[in-house]
Amino acid sequence: MEKPRVFEKPMGFRDLPPALAMRKRRFEERVHARFSAWGYEEVCTPTLEFFETVGRASAIAESRMFKCLDREGNALVLSPDQTAPIARMVTSLLRDEPLPLRLCYHSRVFRAQEVEAGRQAEWFQSGVELVGSEGPAADAEVMALALDCLRACEVEDFQLTFGHTALLDGFLRERISDDLVLRQLKEKLGERDLVGFQEAVWKSPIPSQAQREILFLLQLDKGPAGMKALTEMTRSEAVLQAIAYLEACCACLEAYGFGEYLAFDPCLVGRLGYYTGIYFEGMGIGQAFPLFSGGRYDRLYERFADPIPATGFAIMMDRLMISGKLKVAEVERVGILYPPVAMRRAVMLAEEMRNQGNRVIMQLWRSENDVEQMRMKTERILMLDEKGEVRRVDSCST
Repeated sequence: MEKPRVFEKPMGFRDLPPALAMRKRRFEERVHARFSAWGYEEVCTPTLEFFETVGRASAIAESRMFKCLDREGNALVLSPDQTAPIARMVTSLLRDEPLPLRLCYHSRVFRAQEVEAGRQAEWFQSGVELVGSEGPAADAEVMALALDCLRACEVEDFQLTFGHTALLDGFLRERISDDLVLRQLKEKLGERDLVGFQEAVWKSPIPSQAQREILFLLQLDKGPAGMKALTEMTRSEAVLQAIAYLEACCACLEAYGFGEYLAFDPCLVGRLGYYTGIYFEGMGIGQAFPLFSGGRYDRLYERFADPIPATGFAIMMDRLMISGKLKVAEVERVGILYPPVAMRRAVMLAEEMRNQGNRVIMQLWRSENDVEQMRMKTERILMLDEKGEVRRVDSCST
């Protein structure tokens, strides 16, 4: 294998230059302000976790994890998500805290990709976990908070699409007796392969009337009319209960003022082996990938302790930074050039200006070359003489 050149990075990883790093920081600050306002407290978890605990509990497939061994031979993974590590923390460090817990995070997550140009292996995520609370009001709270974050970051057009795992499972089981066919169709929907789903339905031994009813799921109205149509097509108690649950969530979101942003999709169910109830995604209008996703995952905590209900979401900060119109406020950069004997005065002046909110760079002044270098880095230059007095002020264009 060819030795990497000094400027190369591993595939899927990237640098953030100052302007982009500042934009990321501003978006995280705006999102965190909303998390805090809703009563969520920040936690931090390790970058490396044991595969046998967090890795196996994660919703991310093992094939997409970065794995390594420690000196004792234990398999470790670079954190592929934050939900499983936080579950480990809740059942250990926070086990005596009263429920519910409202926790939030800002973190990197790592997922191995196929060898393709442009595919990321590292993401910045911000999210929340509402642990120990169940029912429509809890799910609606995290959905409303996710939408509040989009609004705070000035995403102009967005939509929250939701489904329910029990609804889809119950509707399909009414019409499919073959477990292999049922599993195949659910996997296609979990992968969002709608073309493959339709082909699998037509090629299956399912009766033609049942095939048409199953494919009708793809054509349902995205509002209350769609849920009403499903109630008229089913006798499954599981389906009817799931629809009633979703209707209760919608009523809560109406109370939050987000009713106009909702879209019902019974085929949107995330990873079917992980989510146990409602699943949702937030999309910017005209975008191919969600800005956030989340849902209820009540069985996760069984891997660490007794069952605890939980729900939450993760925002993909990279995508939010593209969609959000939030402006990064420009702070004037001021340069102070000074001779060695005026250093104390330069320090005092710089401190005064920093306290006023300016970004101040200090540099010894030896020649006009120092002035030219400072012009490239600042909008304004103050040049002190040997007595510490401002000798000259230059406005710069960078």
